[in-house]
Amino acid sequence: MRLDYTLDQKVPFIQSVLFGIQWAAILIPSIIILGKVAASVHLLDASAQISYLQILFFACGITLLCQIFWGHMLPLIPGPSAVLLIGLIAGQSSGIDAIYTSVMTGGLFIAILSIGGLFRHLKRLFTVNVITVVLLLIAFMLAPTIMDLIIDNQEGSRALYNIFFALGLIFLTFLFYGLLKGIWRSTLIIWAVTAGVLLYFMVFPGDLKELFAFHNVSSKGLFDRITYPLAFEPGLILSFIFCFVALSINDLGSIQSVNELLEMKDQDKRISKGIFLTGLANILSGFMGVIGPVNYSMSPGIIISTGCASRFSVIPTACIALLLAFLPAATGIIVMAPSVVIGALMAYLMGTQIASGLMMAIKDMGDGFQYEDALVIGASLFLGVMAIFIPDHVINLLHPSLKPLLGNGLVIGVLSAIILEHVAVKKSDKPSAFRGQRSALKN
Repeated sequence: MRLDYTLDQKVPFIQSVLFGIQWAAILIPSIIILGKVAASVHLLDASAQISYLQILFFACGITLLCQIFWGHMLPLIPGPSAVLLIGLIAGQSSGIDAIYTSVMTGGLFIAILSIGGLFRHLKRLFTVNVITVVLLLIAFMLAPTIMDLIIDNQEGSRALYNIFFALGLIFLTFLFYGLLKGIWRSTLIIWAVTAGVLLYFMVFPGDLKELFAFHNVSSKGLFDRITYPLAFEPGLILSFIFCFVALSINDLGSIQSVNELLEMKDQDKRISKGIFLTGLANILSGFMGVIGPVNYSMSPGIIISTGCASRFSVIPTACIALLLAFLPAATGIIVMAPSVVIGALMAYLMGTQIASGLMMAIKDMGDGFQYEDALVIGASLFLGVMAIFIPDHVINLLHPSLKPLLGNGLVIGVLSAIILEHVAVKKSDKPSAFRGQRSALKN
């Protein structure tokens, strides 16, 4: 593959800024969408939402700089992890203190696994079938939260209008995905956010008053929001451990996809250092009270479309993220995006997540895909989805330490997949989930 700029090649300033803006066009919408979803789960007011997004921008910017200089040292961008939203949603009854203590603990867990060389033993459990279940469950577990965002506490006909608007925006986004190519397709999400907001206020002009709802931007400093004491809940921590195992598998796939694209000679070292730094970044994020980052897997497409594989080209992206972290007024404008738009685009992203899960099974197994494989995936997926519908009064009968486990569909689904795959319907000559190109892995 011909590249204009190789991994360690310095890029002229102007070109570097342009490349950095292109990378930022992917990172910023991801922070907006996932950050607003997390804030909605916490029921944060407008001022607190702004602070939450500021800290997310800061955490992602710092993580990006550390990764390109001391971590995997590849042109990869880290953003908020969708899989951690599942742990957050499942554990919301435990309180913010316990949630972000668990995030810190999960970050420490994968950092130790990586630096201690233990990750290679754990990943043996995660065959193609188990990874497929993880990718599919991430999407299905977030479906109720996405629907809540779309309805946005509306009632009657307005709730129905919101659903129709969301469906229209989703189909338009997929339509343009098919029409656009190269960098335009890679940055589709930022154009979809912009167009969605404009369309929303054209369809619902009466909501324009919300544009002025954020004039009382919090005057607190960026770090004044960090007031959470530690609160250890074993059940919630174990629930998040499962989420972090899934996060680390996604992280591995993202790093490996760029490793293979650039034909790196020291792939294992880059993977180990990259996942270790992801663990440290999640410790920092948990301490600051936000969901932690993971390396995003769309980087190979950006590298191919731009012809630039220089890790230094993402430095301006980190600077943009850090700048937004210290500009509450700018972040306040970002927060104005209507919830129905965020929900619709989250639904689009989860559609791509499901596609990635299906591609994982089809590409890596091909003609070797058998009924037993479909059974493992289908049964595990069904059991995980069932966990969403367990009534609260049943969950409340459990010991407090078990509530986050039984109420977390990802935990139920992944445990089911591991048991079915390695015990109940175990097959010989199973293809490894870590061979070949893994750019299909999503966050």
